[in-house]
Amino acid sequence: MHSRQLSACLLRFGTGLTLSVGGNILGEMKFGVFLPISGKAAAPGTLKQAAQMAEALGYDSVWAADRIVIPWEIRTPYPYGEDETFIVPPDRPFLEPLSCLAFLAGCTEGILLGLSVLVMPYRHPLYWAKVATTLDHLSRGRLILGVGVGWMLEEFQALGVPFRERGKLSDEQLEVISLLWEKERPRFEGRYYRFGEVAFYPKPFQKPRIPIWVGGEGVRAQIRAARYGDAWFPYFVRVTPRELRRRFDDVRKRAAQEGRDPDAIHLACCLPIKLSLERVPQEEDRLHGSPEQIIEKLAAYRDIGVEHVALQFMVPRWPDRLGEIERFGREVLPALKP
Repeated sequence: MHSRQLSACLLRFGTGLTLSVGGNILGEMKFGVFLPISGKAAAPGTLKQAAQMAEALGYDSVWAADRIVIPWEIRTPYPYGEDETFIVPPDRPFLEPLSCLAFLAGCTEGILLGLSVLVMPYRHPLYWAKVATTLDHLSRGRLILGVGVGWMLEEFQALGVPFRERGKLSDEQLEVISLLWEKERPRFEGRYYRFGEVAFYPKPFQKPRIPIWVGGEGVRAQIRAARYGDAWFPYFVRVTPRELRRRFDDVRKRAAQEGRDPDAIHLACCLPIKLSLERVPQEEDRLHGSPEQIIEKLAAYRDIGVEHVALQFMVPRWPDRLGEIERFGREVLPALKP
């Protein structure tokens, strides 16, 4: 299809034409971008500039990753890199994400503020629930709370958190969070967390709660999303739309088994992207190419039900990455948004 025809088709999707996939109505897909909270560019001025530019260009969200410490020696394979090597050297800054999003809440007007993803076992749930709820109020309801269980054994060891129990810890935390946000006098008696009746105010600004997007790609993450999540939010380095839809269908089936409405769980994802000046040979499981090729690829993800994509531009140097973010905003977004 010619790029102009494709753009016109995509614009029709955003102006009233809808598709139904597995019970979900497909409308406009939303787009976010990861901000440089790590590396040499991690600084207040850079973050403010990047977030305000993203908002002005029409991005729907900005995203921050989570890291507390980076061990000098990491033997755990990094699941989100093609060579399985963690991408941030230990001697580079890595800012705390909740603090960064609180800062950005005051620098922006309406763009959503996303966390991808909060590693739940690293913090006590009473603490991070309070920070997240505060951030939700400071931003007037703009927080998207991506959550996950973590992957780096050495970081768990440094923090004194049992790595092998991280899944059970996280599930219990999500039970605690629901009580804190919903009950007037929440109390909890679990395997890892115990507390008597406490007051937890304010409740979230967003109603009925801050949206919880459950990260992770495997079966256990799918079960967690089906049981606790408002969205399944995987990060795939390489995945075809067809395979992503197959796994989301599994999430929906598990939600029904849990007694939940499958249509109440949405599909969002993180995807790495490389925007090129010219057309390049295409691979079905990689988001790489010219603006026209990227438009066509992203249309395929929307057609299988993806509602929100957090884009990680893979250019190493921040000035070059900023250029790609701006170029995507000017050349790709107008074809995908009304």
